[in-house]
Amino acid sequence: MLQACLNGARTPREHHHLPVHPEQLATAAAACTAAGATELHLHPKHPDGTDSLDPHILAATLLAVRAATPGTPIGITTGAWTAPDPRDRITAIRSWTVLPDHASVNWHEDGADDIAAALLDRGIAVEAGLHSGTDGPDRFRTAPTRDRVLRVLAEVTDPTTRGAATTADTLLDHIGPARSPVLLHGSGAGAWPVLTLAAHRGLDTRIGLEDTLQLPDGDIAPDNAALVTTASRILTRR
Repeated sequence: MLQACLNGARTPREHHHLPVHPEQLATAAAACTAAGATELHLHPKHPDGTDSLDPHILAATLLAVRAATPGTPIGITTGAWTAPDPRDRITAIRSWTVLPDHASVNWHEDGADDIAAALLDRGIAVEAGLHSGTDGPDRFRTAPTRDRVLRVLAEVTDPTTRGAATTADTLLDHIGPARSPVLLHGSGAGAWPVLTLAAHRGLDTRIGLEDTLQLPDGDIAPDNAALVTTASRILTRR
């Protein structure tokens, strides 16, 4: 499975084609699914590019993207930067009127268990975000919802070409045998070696402007679809 991560916690200052508004996200999503993505992950945003869990912003975003990519599962973030107090994120989740198919929860952040429970209570599947270099895998091992997650999102934060694959191996060893499918992905220049490792291991993976702005040769990608097209070619060769 190849997931397209369309924007992340970035702003348009970082890339001229970073999608922010619902119609921009819809256009990017359609191009990515045409290029081979089978799932989507996005961050609903205020007009200035900052992330939001506001029910009105979320509803407008999901309705636009679903109209452009009918039947494609859509996930969003619940990262701490959207609202530092976990209680505020739980309140937001309970206020949503249009629901994503799934949402990522970072287990090294405080309140992860309660946020995951709030999502599951609303029928929203959970991606368990386990980051390299954190205690997320250890916390998740004893989480009350560990057997109810959609997948483990193994996130390699090493952004270097040389080190990312080794960091990924270490992270996967730290996570150990997973009861749920594993999606492995990297960041920065390390996104491509990690994606290649995921392909070799037969794991799900993702790519998009959230994770990297660069193509494998180091050139800046023109848009999300270019990243997905390149990733699809790599996965097809494995």
